Amino acid sequence: MAEEKVSYKDLGFVNTREMFKKAMEGGYAIPAYNFNNMEQLQAIITACSQSRSPVILQVSKGARSYANQVLLTYMAMGAVKLMKSLGSPIPMALHLDHGDSFELAKSCIDSGFSSVMIDGSHLSFDENVALTKKVVGYAHPFDVTVEGELGVLAGIEEHVQSEKSHYTKPEEVEEFVSRTGVDSLAISIGTSHGAYKFKPGQPVPPLRFDILEEIEKKLPGFPIVLHGASSVLQEYVDMVNSYGGKMQGAVGVPEEQLRKAAKSAVCKINIDSDGRLVMTAVIRKIFSEKPNEFDPRKYLGPARDELIKMMVRKNKDVLGSAGRV
Repeated sequence: MAEEKVSYKDLGFVNTREMFKKAMEGGYAIPAYNFNNMEQLQAIITACSQSRSPVILQVSKGARSYANQVLLTYMAMGAVKLMKSLGSPIPMALHLDHGDSFELAKSCIDSGFSSVMIDGSHLSFDENVALTKKVVGYAHPFDVTVEGELGVLAGIEEHVQSEKSHYTKPEEVEEFVSRTGVDSLAISIGTSHGAYKFKPGQPVPPLRFDILEEIEKKLPGFPIVLHGASSVLQEYVDMVNSYGGKMQGAVGVPEEQLRKAAKSAVCKINIDSDGRLVMTAVIRKIFSEKPNEFDPRKYLGPARDELIKMMVRKNKDVLGSAGRV
C-alpha cells in the first residue's frame, strides 16, 4: 500500500531557512539532537522548551528503521503537541541526518520531514553534485530545505564511516553550492563521528578555523553545519568506566572550540554521541547500585532527566541558542 504523503507544515514543523538566518545574525548555533526512542525525544523537547531554544530533531537512517518510519511520524506529531503543552512555543525542524540515497530523502520529505541531508561526500565531486541537485529538485517545491556535504569526517556513525578525514576544500564550495542549490553545507574542519574522535593521551588537535574562514569568504552569509561535534563529556565517560564499562580513550571536541564555531557562519551543530553517553552512564550506575531493578521506567526515567540537564547546559553555554525564540 502506498504511503500517504504528509506535509511538515501540517505537523507543525518549520524548515531551517529562518532558523539559520537568525542564528547567523545572532552569533549562535541551532542544536541538532539525534533521537531513536521516546525518552530521547522527551528530553530534547523538554530541554529546549525549558531553555527556550529552537531545535532540530534529527533522525538517521538507522533511527528511522529502528523506530519504524510510520510510528516515527506520529512520534514527531506528538513532539509538537508536547512542546505546545509545555507553554513555551519553540521553532522545531524535523531533519534527516546523513541520507545516503535520493529514495530515502524522498521518503522522508513525503512523510513530513521539513529538512533533509543528502550525504554524497564519499562520491566524486561531480557525482556528489548530481545526487545533491536531484534531492534539491524534489525538496524545494515542497519548501523543504536541503543540507549537502563536502569533505569527509573520520570516525563511525551507523552506516557512515571513514578511517581518516578529508578536509573540505574551500576552492570547491562556491561551485558546489551554485550547481546544487543547497540551503546549507556540512563541512569537515576536524570534527569526527563517534566517541573516539582523537587518539588518547595526545593533545586534541584544534579545529581548522582557517579553513572555516576561507569558506566564509567564498560563501558570505551562507549557513555552515558541523557534524561529529559531541564533546564526549568526561564525567560521563568516567561514570561508564566506573560502573563496569570499557570506554578508555573516548575523547571529543572541546566545548570552547564549539562555542567559537557557533559565533561564526556555523549555525547548526550536530550532537548524538553525547546523548548516548549520558543515558548509558546513568543506566549503568543504576544497574550497578540496584541490581534487582527491572522496571525500565526506573532506569530510563533518570537517564532521560540527566539528558535534559546536559542539553539545557549545551544550549546555554556551548551553542548560545537558549532564549533565542
